[in-house]
Amino acid sequence: MKKLGLIVMLAACVGASGRLAAADMQVIANPSVKSAAVSVDELKNVFLGNTSSLADGSKVEPVLAESGAAHDEFLKDVVGKSGPALKNHLKTLVFTGKGSMPKSFAGDAEIVKYVAKTPGAIGYVSASAAADGVKKMALK
Repeated sequence: MKKLGLIVMLAACVGASGRLAAADMQVIANPSVKSAAVSVDELKNVFLGNTSSLADGSKVEPVLAESGAAHDEFLKDVVGKSGPALKNHLKTLVFTGKGSMPKSFAGDAEIVKYVAKTPGAIGYVSASAAADGVKKMALK
């Protein structure tokens, strides 16, 4: 019976994509971003430097957290890389001239402030963070 309860709890946490649902973080964007939702694959491609726009045509600029639970969850559930692996990937893009290093901030308040004032900025913060002046985006 305990196994069944554990299976039910895990199933409730897993989204339609088969990945864990984002319980400890929220995706935020500058209000200039048209879409109200973003797919995990779109978000991954933006943060890996594979694209600079969303499916709706909005040009976006990724913003990273430097550490924390939301950062760890984002790396694991969205990007699929560890922090050092992501940094190495981004450094390679910079070195080859194919991209630039995203801005990164130490805390949620700094990320929210930057995203609110920067057209096209998109980032993530903890689920409990105040997100005044930004658009909260649903993950689809």
